[in-house]
Amino acid sequence: MSDLSGALLIVALAVLAGAVGGLLLSGRRRPSAARPEFAPAAVPATPASPPSPAPPPALPATGATDLPRQLHELAFGIPQQPASTDPKDRAVAAAVTRLLSAPVLGADYAPRRPMLLPKLVQAVNDDDVSGRELSRLIAQDPALAASLLGIANSAFYRVSSKPVESIDRAVALVGTHGLRSLIAAALLQPVFKSSAVHFRRFPDVTWLHTQFSAAAAEAYAALVADSDPFAGQLLGLLMGLGTIMVFRAATDEYTKAALPADAGTVAELVEQQAPGVARRIAQEWELSERILRALEEQRPATSATALSPLGASLRFGRYCGAIAVLEAMGVLHEETGVAALGSAGYGRTECQRILARLHKRAKA
Repeated sequence: MSDLSGALLIVALAVLAGAVGGLLLSGRRRPSAARPEFAPAAVPATPASPPSPAPPPALPATGATDLPRQLHELAFGIPQQPASTDPKDRAVAAAVTRLLSAPVLGADYAPRRPMLLPKLVQAVNDDDVSGRELSRLIAQDPALAASLLGIANSAFYRVSSKPVESIDRAVALVGTHGLRSLIAAALLQPVFKSSAVHFRRFPDVTWLHTQFSAAAAEAYAALVADSDPFAGQLLGLLMGLGTIMVFRAATDEYTKAALPADAGTVAELVEQQAPGVARRIAQEWELSERILRALEEQRPATSATALSPLGASLRFGRYCGAIAVLEAMGVLHEETGVAALGSAGYGRTECQRILARLHKRAKA
């Protein structure tokens, strides 16, 4: 099994943890008889331990009018450049496009459904399941338990100055709602582990962007779009998955061709292909039509006026998440980020509140 296929199997688990806890929502519910956003699973898997890479160095503060360029330069570590017109680079781009647009995704790109997480998600959503029962269920998978404790002690999620040394304590501190976030993070983070030869910073920046984007999309769905917040969170995770999949497919092709990877070409492929790849994964998992539509709407040509409520939530999440990443890495000052949000048409109070919550995490 390739690195990418193993990563996808881990992310399949993260997708099953779709009821992820967010920044502004709380509470549990009994399992519903309605059709879920995902189908039951069939293949068990054990997630890898999450990496702990050093963050990239902070860059000078800059203006608010060019967020895509700033995020690009942070992720790739070099100034933005257009896609190469060299025939060798175009041949690589064509190969990646063929690979990702084939009628059936290859085995390395098609995540299978595992067994463990549906049971855990059901338990997290059931009022009758105690914290101790949740702890025992998580402890059945030592690798998941270790990853969850690592995430619980990270700056992004830690809620106390004392280290979290047991699953019982993690559950007690963050509650079942927060536990959804911890589970998703513990399962998703290994996918973004920096193992590529090219642009080693990209997976770390993309991972951070995915966390912020998913949280912001969830909050926007609840507070602004009057839509399903958990679907918004799931969409943020799927877009992060699509992004890292395209990146790895592109850099793998460059490695096969024994060519230095062109950042402009890789960025072009990510922009063009990531929404479609995320949608294909959602389709393989038999997610609802509203999820598929929201991902389709993330293609560059889609106007903001044509977005569904969930599509608008995801687009806001991606934009707001970019601001939070740039603030966390020292590229934007807090007031500049607020101005950028307003200039993009997100000036209403609820949007400012969401960004304010992300500010706190960015400072961590």
